[in-house]
Parts: sequence; structure tokens; C-alpha cells
Amino acid sequence: MSDAEKKKKSGKGELRETIVVIVQALLIALVFRTFAFEPFSIPTASMQSNLLIGDYILASKYSYGYSRYSLPYTEVPWRGRVFGREPERGDVAVFRPVPQSENYVKRVVGLPGDRVQVTGGILHINGEPVERERLGQGQDRDSNSMTLPVNIYRETLPNGVSYVIQEISDNAQFDNTQEYVVPPGHFFMMGDNRDRSLDSRSLSHVGFVPFENLLGKAEWRFFSIEDNIPPWQIWRWPGNVRFDRIFTSIYE
Repeated sequence: MSDAEKKKKSGKGELRETIVVIVQALLIALVFRTFAFEPFSIPTASMQSNLLIGDYILASKYSYGYSRYSLPYTEVPWRGRVFGREPERGDVAVFRPVPQSENYVKRVVGLPGDRVQVTGGILHINGEPVERERLGQGQDRDSNSMTLPVNIYRETLPNGVSYVIQEISDNAQFDNTQEYVVPPGHFFMMGDNRDRSLDSRSLSHVGFVPFENLLGKAEWRFFSIEDNIPPWQIWRWPGNVRFDRIFTSIYE
């Protein structure tokens, strides 16, 4: 065999090995995103100040088990869940609303069978007001760079889970609602930025979320950048990356 033929054969072998490595890497990434953790971005103000516009989070896929929505980029044509475990009240969950095709991130406040109502901006569960302690005032900025003053509260659910919420006022569109009765196998979700969140209070847009529509439990922020700047624009990182939010727990 001539040197030219040897080089040609060697080149084909290296190309084949490179393709194998790339395919293996893609398969590993797919398995990781399907069964372990999947990244999601936060494009809206609905969970501020806990999740800011431009936060990138990791959701654990195994927390609630696996359904037809667990495979990234597509749906599997089957119903139900495998290794299913229901979320706890206060979890921040990634889910797919029934009338929508995009993923949402909200907090689980209502479990199957619960009666949920908002009266004067105060969340009620099964006829009892949820504890709400005023912490002060702040400023909230939405995805259109509109800034408004907000009242900041610490809300504590009946199971003891506590977190910060924001209210522009206590008489906005969803601050006085009907009483919702959560159907079996469904959950009631609300955003922490109460007057800038489209959530289960709007039955026509989000409504009750079926158990199989949960994609995972939001666990960690792994990156954060202001103004929804694409992360690949590295030259814009200085002055825009929120380094204090990187690799932080959502439940701190």
C-alpha cells in the first residue's frame, strides 16, 4: 500500500471516529436532558424576584417521574407517568399548560381537591387565608423594560414553605377571583409576581395543570444575564452577567 493510500485510509478512520464521538456526545446529552436535568430560560417577569428575566435554570426530570413531555424537543405518544411522584405545595415547577405549546414556570400552590381563591390579593386555600407578611417596597422591571413600584411580602403556605411574592396592588385583575376547586390529578399554579403572571387563575390560558404535564422541578440557577441577552454573546457579559446568581438554589 502506498503512502498516499495509507494517508487516505487513515483520514477516513479519523473522520469515522470523530463522527462516532459526536454521536455519542449527542446521545449522552439527550439521555441527561431526558432523565436527569433539563435547562430552561426565564423570559418573563412572572416569577420575579425569585426568578429574574434572563435566569437560566436546571429542572430535575426525575422529581415527578416521566411523561410524554419528558423527551426534549418532542412529545411521546403515550399517556400517564412512569415513576410518578406528585409535587409538594410550594415547589417551583416547569410544566406545559393544556391550551399552550410553550413551557411555563410557576409555583405549585394548590393540590388535587384543594379549594383555591384570591381575595383582596390574599391567597386562600381551603377557606383559610395564607399567611402574608409585608417586607417593604421595591421596583419591578418587566420584559418591556417597564418599571413599576411593588409591595413585597413573605408568603407562607400551610405546609411551612415560605417565599417572597410581589404585588403592584391588591385590586388587579386576578386579585379577586372565584373559588377554584382543583380536580383530581391536577395542580393549581401561580407566579410569585402576582400582578404580572398569567397562571392557573386564568382558566382559558393556563387553568388546572394535569400531573402528566409537569416536566420537572426547578432546582438551580446555573446562569443569569440582564435584559435577556443571548448567552452566546460573550462580549456582552461584562457588566451584564449576574455572577451572584450563578449556581444558586431556587429555594434559598
